[in-house]
Amino acid sequence: MVNRVIDIQNLCVSYGETAVLRGIDAHVEEEEIAVVLGGSGCGKSTLIKAIIGLVQPTAGRVEILGQDATVLGEEELGALRKRLGVMFQYGALLNSLTVEQNVALPLEMHTDIEPALIGEIARTRLAAVGLAQACDRYPGELSGGMRKRAALARAMVMDPEILFCDEPGAGLDPVTAAEIDALLLALNRELGITIAVVTHELLSIERLNGRLIMLDQGQVAFTGTVAEAKRTEHPVVHSFFFPSDVSR
Repeated sequence: MVNRVIDIQNLCVSYGETAVLRGIDAHVEEEEIAVVLGGSGCGKSTLIKAIIGLVQPTAGRVEILGQDATVLGEEELGALRKRLGVMFQYGALLNSLTVEQNVALPLEMHTDIEPALIGEIARTRLAAVGLAQACDRYPGELSGGMRKRAALARAMVMDPEILFCDEPGAGLDPVTAAEIDALLLALNRELGITIAVVTHELLSIERLNGRLIMLDQGQVAFTGTVAEAKRTEHPVVHSFFFPSDVSR
């Protein structure tokens, strides 16, 4: 039986009088990679923020790990978020802390683990993303790719059941972007973690090869595999995957 770890029904989000999401129906299954894609301004990042409770929907329901996140109190929502990991688009690392301290921060804030063990866990997570030698460096001393890796290590430090990644390859050179995708694929394959990725990068979408949830103008335009997306005649989906056809 398929276990839906995220189930979204008729989700609507507005900023003032501007409707950003309009009646979204979508789901994410346990241990899968779900890729939320679409053009700029289609509502991709807003959808993720609504799922993890950073923006309040104007209508609809978001059930995550069996709980309706739209009706939870602050304490209950906080407990639910501890089961989630978020890799923000620009890393969101604190410049005043070392890389190790950044990764350790969620454990210090939300657990009673001894400081020595927290440091060991943080260093283990950093080693897993290839940053074993960067523990004592500060975010300002890192390349863009290294900051992304550090952000991924921090997102994974609490052993989340679902990992959210907002534009993980944005601003990276092609080789580094491919390395980040390889890390995400390894996490999914080796740990069985469910991953929801927001991206508009075609190469990344093809490498991750997850189940697609494509948005257009705040609505779901397509769901399915990459292969199915490339075969569809839906004009928005076709032009996204074959942009060279638009100018013909």
